[in-house]
Amino acid sequence: MTPSRTLSEALAAFITLLRDVQQASPHTISAYQRDIGQLIGHQGDISLASLKREHIEQWMVDAYGAGRSPATIARRLAAVRSMLDRAVQQEWCVANIAVGIRPPKQAQRLPRTLPVEQTARLIAEQEGLQDCWAARDAGLIAVLYGCGLRVGESVGLNSDDINVTEAELRVLGKGKKERIVPMPEGACTLLNHWLEVRPVSAEIAVFINQRGTRLSTRSVQRMLKQRALVSGADVSVTPHRLRHSFASHLLAGGVDLRAIQELLGHASLTTTERYAHLDINQITRIYDASHPRARRKKDK
Repeated sequence: MTPSRTLSEALAAFITLLRDVQQASPHTISAYQRDIGQLIGHQGDISLASLKREHIEQWMVDAYGAGRSPATIARRLAAVRSMLDRAVQQEWCVANIAVGIRPPKQAQRLPRTLPVEQTARLIAEQEGLQDCWAARDAGLIAVLYGCGLRVGESVGLNSDDINVTEAELRVLGKGKKERIVPMPEGACTLLNHWLEVRPVSAEIAVFINQRGTRLSTRSVQRMLKQRALVSGADVSVTPHRLRHSFASHLLAGGVDLRAIQELLGHASLTTTERYAHLDINQITRIYDASHPRARRKKDK
């Protein structure tokens, strides 16, 4: 066992590791310095051998009493735990006393959703513009919302991932896990329209930009913000918010939670269960309301 170091000495060595070995970003390094520095300011620059579990617990209690959020306290605790892991590896202390200390329970954040009529506006506004890029954006929004895809999954679609006959998409999700997702009639109609007017390109991506290369996630985010401004929809709309809306609207329509889990590609049902806490009205004609082109087709 090497001689015990003070907290400030352990912090300095830990920051060197983050910067030189792990090549952490300046933002990450600054956050660790700030969070662990809070413990040193509270407890004093004592030796690692003198630091007790009670000291860390009291530090957390005082932070909570000072109005710090559970998320902030949890982040600070994680920073101290990481530094103490390093100290154990270097034999500056016998054990990581922060292991097993639980942070305050954080309130569950429910997913934010977009009202059906606003989703319809996003798609209808795109549809009203007579050019191929408007068709692309309408098809993309319809796929994001109508199929509940992540933005990366949408821009990652290739031409051979579309099964027009079965109205299905083959999606490569997190962890390279593949799943088959059904397309509602409205999304299928808008996607097919885009494919009909899509400029000729050697790119295999379904959604391309004006340079003929695969559309980026950043471009999709910008497009949604612009469409929201033009259509009067909520400008805080994001691709992931459309995905949340897809899930919560299906749940309100009576779709089984496990079926929604499969559609979303969630590894755990716990993740999907967040939607069970949303208080939203029953929606019976979700796809027709959201995909104007499909509705007009039926009316003919």
